[in-house]
Amino acid sequence: MFQHKCFYGKMHTNASLVCPATDRYGKGELTDDMYLTESIMFKKLLTAAIFLFMAIASKAEEGQKIASKVQKVTVFLTGAQITRTAQVNISVGTSTLIFNNLSSGMDVQSLQVSAGGEFTILSVKQELDFLNDEIKQKQLLDLQARQKQIRDKISLQNNMLSIYQEEANMLTKNQVINGSNANLDIAKLKLALDFQTLRLTDIKKKQQAVNDQTDILNAELQKYDNQIASVAKGNSKATSNVLVTVSSKSALQSTFTLNYVVNNAGWYPIYDIRAKNVNSPISIIYKANVSQQSGEDWKNIKVTLSTGNPTISGSKPDLNPNYLNLGMVYSGAASSLTKVSGAVFGADDKKTLSGVSIRVKGTSIGTITDAEGRYSIQIPSGNSTLVYSYIGYENEERPANMPVINLALRPAVSQLAEVVTIGYGTQMKRDLVGSVPGIQIRGMSSIGVNAQSIPIEVKPIENQTNMEFDITNPYSVPSDGKQYAMEIGQFDLNATYQYFVAPKLSTDVFLTAQLTNWNKYNFLSGEANLFFEGTFIGKSLINTQATTDTLNLSLGTDKNIVVTRTLQKDLTERQNFGSNKKETRNWLIGIKNRKTQPVNLLVEDQMPVSQNSAIEVDPQELSGAKLDALTGKLSWNFLLNSQDEKKVQLKYQVKYPKNQSVIVQ
Repeated sequence: MFQHKCFYGKMHTNASLVCPATDRYGKGELTDDMYLTESIMFKKLLTAAIFLFMAIASKAEEGQKIASKVQKVTVFLTGAQITRTAQVNISVGTSTLIFNNLSSGMDVQSLQVSAGGEFTILSVKQELDFLNDEIKQKQLLDLQARQKQIRDKISLQNNMLSIYQEEANMLTKNQVINGSNANLDIAKLKLALDFQTLRLTDIKKKQQAVNDQTDILNAELQKYDNQIASVAKGNSKATSNVLVTVSSKSALQSTFTLNYVVNNAGWYPIYDIRAKNVNSPISIIYKANVSQQSGEDWKNIKVTLSTGNPTISGSKPDLNPNYLNLGMVYSGAASSLTKVSGAVFGADDKKTLSGVSIRVKGTSIGTITDAEGRYSIQIPSGNSTLVYSYIGYENEERPANMPVINLALRPAVSQLAEVVTIGYGTQMKRDLVGSVPGIQIRGMSSIGVNAQSIPIEVKPIENQTNMEFDITNPYSVPSDGKQYAMEIGQFDLNATYQYFVAPKLSTDVFLTAQLTNWNKYNFLSGEANLFFEGTFIGKSLINTQATTDTLNLSLGTDKNIVVTRTLQKDLTERQNFGSNKKETRNWLIGIKNRKTQPVNLLVEDQMPVSQNSAIEVDPQELSGAKLDALTGKLSWNFLLNSQDEKKVQLKYQVKYPKNQSVIVQ
C-alpha cells in the first residue's frame, strides 16, 4: 500500500504499516522505522568516506611531512654547515617530501639533498614557513602566566602596605591629649599611650616585612622579564621547509641526507696560558667559543671546528698599477694600538648589553661584553676593524683607531617586529627586547692547575685549504646566541723566558716566552688569559700571522724591575753651522732589578733613520747596543743579578738644512 516514497515521507507511528520492500533480515517485509534507520547509517558512511577522500587528497596535495635530525655540524669561523638525516617511506608514483622545522637563515645556494635507492629526485626547493611558532608561543604564555602571578602578589603586598599606613595615620590623628581632656585619668592615659606605641610598633614591623617581601618578588619578576625577552627575541618566528619531489616505481624506504650552510653561527679561539715559573714549560689550553642563532638547537651532536671561512671571497686578488703624481698625501703610519676597550649599549633604551660579540674583522680574534656591557680586546699590529654583533641588533663596524670605543647598537627591524597577515597587506607588531647571554663552559675544566677530568678526544684533520678539529665527544649548542666553550687540546711547550722593555714606548717590563716549533699545534690568532705562578695577571694576544718558527708570547708586566728613560738636557745641543743646523739628543736609560733572582733582560730603543740625503744621522754613543741600520732599532741584551743596577746611554746627532724643519726626538 506504501511505495518507496514512504522512506522520504513522514515517519509513521503505526508499526503495522509496511513498505513493499524486501526484508534482508529474512522476514520478507521491512517496516518504515527499520528502513529509515538503515538509510541514516548509509548517509553517515557516505559522508565519512567523502571526508576521508578529501583528507587523503589534501594530504597528497600538500606532501608528506618528514622530521629530520641534526647529525653533524661543521662550524666555520663565520657560518656553519649542518648535516641532517631522516628515514623516509616513499610511495609509488610522484610524491612530495617536506622536510620541515629547518633554519630560516639557510643559504639556499648551499643546499644539497642526497639519498640512495631505485627512485629519482625530480626537484628540490626551499620555502619559508611563518606558522610554526607554537612552541615559542607556549613558552611565552607559560612565562607570562607566572609573571602575572608574581605581579598579583606584589599588588597584594602594596594593598596591605596601604592598609597598614591608613591604620597608622588613624592612630596618629586620634591623639589622647588635647584641650578638652586635660583632666584625663593618668592610669587611663598611660594605658592609651602604651596601646598606641605597641600598635604603631607592630604596624612598622609589618610594613618592613611587606617591603622585604616586595623586594624579593620584584627581583623574581625581573628574572621573568629577562627570560620572556630572551625567548621572544632569541627564537626566529620563521622556519624553512625543503620540498623534495621524488618519483618511484615501487614503494621503498630510504635515508635522506640534507646539507646546508647557515651564516648566523661561528667560533673563535681563546687560550689559557699557564706558567709556574721561568724554569718550567708553558702550558697552553686551546679552547673554542662557539655560538649560533640559526633557529635550530643542536642537541647532543658531533661537532667539527673548521678554520675555513665561507664568507671570505675565494677569488685571488689582482695587482693594479700604482700611479704616482704630484700633490699626493701620505695617509699616515699604521696604528700602534695593542688593545681597545669600551662599552656597548642599545640605541633604543641606552642600557648596556651583555654578551655582545666583538671580532677583529678578517681574523679569528674575538671576545664578548661582560655583565655590565664592557669589553676589552687585543688588537694585532696594522689597521684593524672591529665588528660588533648581537641578537636583535644591526651589526656595526668600527676602525680600531682609538683605545676606547663606546658603541650604541641599533635594533634590527627584522628582530623588533613580527609580520601578521591581514588580508592583502601586512602590519608590524613590536617584539620584546632584552637578553643577557653569557658564556657556557663545556668540556674539560681548566680553572685550576690541578684540575682532573676525562680529556676530550680531538682529532686534527689537515685539509687542502683549512684545518679541522674533529671533536669526538657529543655537544649541545642551543640557538640562543650565547658562547659555549669547547676544549680543543692542552699542550706543554718548552719555552725560553726573557724580560723585555721598550722604554721609548713604555717603561713597563714584560715577561716574554719564546716557543719554537709552534706551527705543528695549529694555533689561530686569538686572545689569551695569562696565569703566572697560579695568579691571573691579565690578557695577551697570540698572533700567528708571523712566518717565523718562533712564537713570542707576552706574559704580562713585572713591577719588580724598574726602568727609567730621561733626556739629559745639559748635553742637548742645537748648533748652526753655515747653511746647516745640528741637533743632539742624549738619553739615559736606567734599570734596577728588585727581584730576588737574576733576570735575562732585552732592552730595545731606537734612533731616527734618514730617508733624505740632506739629512744626516750620526750615532755618537750607543753603550754597546746592536744597531739595525735599516730601521734604527737598538738592542741591549744582558743578565741582571738581584738588586743590580744598569745604565746605558743613547746619544745621536742630526744635521739638516737650516731652512728646513725636521722633528728630532
